[in-house]
Amino acid sequence: MANGVGNATRDLVSLLSSGERDFLVRNNGDEVKISDLVGKKVGLYFSGSWCGPCRRFTPDFVEVYQELSLKGDFEVVFVSSDRVDEAFVAYFAKMPWLAIPFSDSETRKHLKELFKVRGIPHLVILDGSGEVLSDQGVKIVKDYGSEGYPFTPERVKILREEEEAAAKEQSLRSILVFKSRDFVISNTGIKRIDEFKEFPIILLPFLHHSEVKWIPVSELEGKMVGLYFSMTVHKGCLEFTPKLVQFYNKIKGLSNNFEIVLISLDNEEEPFKQGFETMPWLALPFKDKSCEKLARYFEVATLPTLVIVSPDGKTLNPNVAELIEEHGAEAYPFTPQKLLELAEIEKAKNEAQTLESILVSGDRDFVIEDSGSKVPVSELVGKTILLYFSAQWCPPCREFLPKFIAIYDEIKAKDKAFEVIFISSDRDQFSFNDFFASMPWLALPFGDERKAFLQRKFKVRGIPAVVAIGPSGKTLSTQARQLLQAHGADAYPFTEEHLEKLDEMLEDMAKGWPEKVKHELHAAHELIKARRNGGYVCDACKEIGQAWSFYCEQCDFDLHPKCALKTDTKEGGKTKEGWTCEGDACRKT
Repeated sequence: MANGVGNATRDLVSLLSSGERDFLVRNNGDEVKISDLVGKKVGLYFSGSWCGPCRRFTPDFVEVYQELSLKGDFEVVFVSSDRVDEAFVAYFAKMPWLAIPFSDSETRKHLKELFKVRGIPHLVILDGSGEVLSDQGVKIVKDYGSEGYPFTPERVKILREEEEAAAKEQSLRSILVFKSRDFVISNTGIKRIDEFKEFPIILLPFLHHSEVKWIPVSELEGKMVGLYFSMTVHKGCLEFTPKLVQFYNKIKGLSNNFEIVLISLDNEEEPFKQGFETMPWLALPFKDKSCEKLARYFEVATLPTLVIVSPDGKTLNPNVAELIEEHGAEAYPFTPQKLLELAEIEKAKNEAQTLESILVSGDRDFVIEDSGSKVPVSELVGKTILLYFSAQWCPPCREFLPKFIAIYDEIKAKDKAFEVIFISSDRDQFSFNDFFASMPWLALPFGDERKAFLQRKFKVRGIPAVVAIGPSGKTLSTQARQLLQAHGADAYPFTEEHLEKLDEMLEDMAKGWPEKVKHELHAAHELIKARRNGGYVCDACKEIGQAWSFYCEQCDFDLHPKCALKTDTKEGGKTKEGWTCEGDACRKT
């Protein structure tokens, strides 16, 4: 296999032709014999005009194609996913390569099935004889551009080795200088365009400014530099940028040895311009080829990200965005010693944490009932509280809610000193009201400013999420959702001692489970009892599981113990004789 696609040699002519058609088409209507492609490397580009990611990728791919066109040994064939001819024609008009005629839907369908295309854009690379070199063409083009040619795993390996070698010799120049560009730009320039002896073409997008500033990278050497990876329209970036502006202005007032460079990941120029105009720092030009390359190099996994490069050009910290949100200018200069100081401060805060310290902000000292009535936070002190981060638009949230309500009712029946507070990520008041109406607990009002603080404090990265707060006001768990899914109401009261007892009980039960089972949902192989360190999704009930599963490593197939020990999942889910299953726990009877 080559990246999941069969290696078998395929005849290009038979692969791309059908019936009496032995040609491909250009966007001007010209026909090109398929036999002309024999001996060339061919990229099969599965794409569609209705697909946003395709529309964003195609211009970059066109640029790469044009750079490679001089080689004369590479061609691309567009395999359209458009539904009407007009859409195909309009989209194909932007492409300089060939295409399967839109009228030949059978060949287009056959190619998608043959190469197991599950999503678009998708790019399969074939060699001159039709052998699959890679089905990861889109990623390779995004990561390496024309340097990735011929887009094979072997070429990617060489490029990665070169990057690893370069990382050992990292400097600010190796980060910010790219080919002929050895400068960054400013939106508060002091040098008029007509004063440039040699105006860099890459600055043409900024001609709408009356002034620009072209700053050599050499002027930043010896300074601490923050690389700000951002997208103007990204919600997290919209919220963080004003805080970063405050931080930047404060630090620049104290020291001139600090600078920030925007590494924009915007797809469109207008949002980039609008965002950059609000920033007092520097930037790489819009759509600079090094932006995506740097995002990969620094393994940017979330936005916003602010990488700190020390004065010697080495990476000091891969992302200080959270530190700045939590500590502001106190986080500077991000040294290991400073981080230890901040950790001690955070530890002291956590030890002193009370329910009121996290839920009261100014005159916001209440939560609300579904009726809109206010409930003072002081009335909740001394109870175990679950903070429930969720939203109506989120399918996993809607799926989790009925189970959560059942668990809530069960716990509430045992202990009245328990409550849940809904913290909404809904997009409007109507959605919030509608979703909250289905819940039996309390909530922060829609749009409440305390939500952002709570998300940041408990590092909520996705929803649904549940955070458990104990009667003393201290945090018991930021993974309470997983505990509820694994143990149901038995997870209450979420204390470390209680959870250890649950784990011990589960370990004892697991000793009585069979080592292997056969199951009708996975008849090909036996399922092995396995200790799972992380969560998994059961392939029977589709719920998240923890701790134990019956697992096929070869097929990456999981079953909850409760599902694996059921013999008739199609007719009522009868439990295997001799077993009783509740939640994730199955006991031998």
